[in-house]
Amino acid sequence: MNSKKTTGDLNQINNRKRSVVISGHRTSVSLEQVFWDQLIVLAKEKDLSINQLITKIDKNRVGGLSSAIRVFIVLELLKEK
Repeated sequence: MNSKKTTGDLNQINNRKRSVVISGHRTSVSLEQVFWDQLIVLAKEKDLSINQLITKIDKNRVGGLSSAIRVFIVLELLKEK
């Protein structure tokens, strides 16, 4: 009996720090790769650049930017169900 569990691609859970521009100001955001990938998809669907989408998220956030981006992505995915 094989007791090895499937954990998916562990590279997807490593944080990736990227520079973004929010309302003309450069900052860095750390997100797991899976969230960066989904953010790119959502930006394309909304016909926005990554910076434009993050700026919209930033304007409505309470708390940290990385957390706000993760919550935004989860809520968008839940809308699709």
